Amino acid sequence: MSGGLLDGRPRVQLSLDLTGLDEAIATAEIGVRAGVDWLEAGTPLILAEGLHAVRALHDRFPEHPVKTMDAGYLEAEMMFRAGAAFVVVMAVAHEHTVREAVRAGRERRGHVMADLMLHPDKPGMARRLEEWGVDVVIVHTGYDERHHDARRTPLEDLAAVRAAVKLPLQAVGGLSIEQAARMPGLGAPLVVVGAPLAVADREFRPGADPEGLFRILRDFVAAVKGPAS
Repeated sequence: MSGGLLDGRPRVQLSLDLTGLDEAIATAEIGVRAGVDWLEAGTPLILAEGLHAVRALHDRFPEHPVKTMDAGYLEAEMMFRAGAAFVVVMAVAHEHTVREAVRAGRERRGHVMADLMLHPDKPGMARRLEEWGVDVVIVHTGYDERHHDARRTPLEDLAAVRAAVKLPLQAVGGLSIEQAARMPGLGAPLVVVGAPLAVADREFRPGADPEGLFRILRDFVAAVKGPAS
């Protein structure tokens, strides 16, 4: 199921962790103009707008795969039908929840990412996820976890997970922009940048400074993938 989307080359994902569709679309437009590859309908957006957000992003940006987070056959199949190219299932879910999400992906020609957040044995779990057929493993430090302990980042576990599996990796949560741009060199070529962005104590979002956000994203894409030829 890897195909062209998971061909080993670095990809930049813009996570739209926003609560309104208009702002999400505006941010996505800036990201696409800056050169991002994938768009994520983040959890706040899904909670606020539901499947409508996935359909709207897919219709507006048909050449940019949409990623969303859910699990199990029914929910995954709904997301794929709405236009999502990727869904995420939590590694701490039951084995058959993971397998059912994978089944939906196979039937709908979609991809399944598995998130290792809070699993006590991330390398061992990553190996099982590879056996169960997932397409990508995410090494993730959650929002509340890293805000409770600012020392926690995916870098603690990334090397061990990289050594455990051959699958593409994504590392997310608690990374600076500079750290995130270095992820391909550490074996995690599917790079995430969030929106809005907080840089040097300033928040960048479409309504406040769209050109500032564009410049940050453009420079980030270039740092990950190299300057456009």
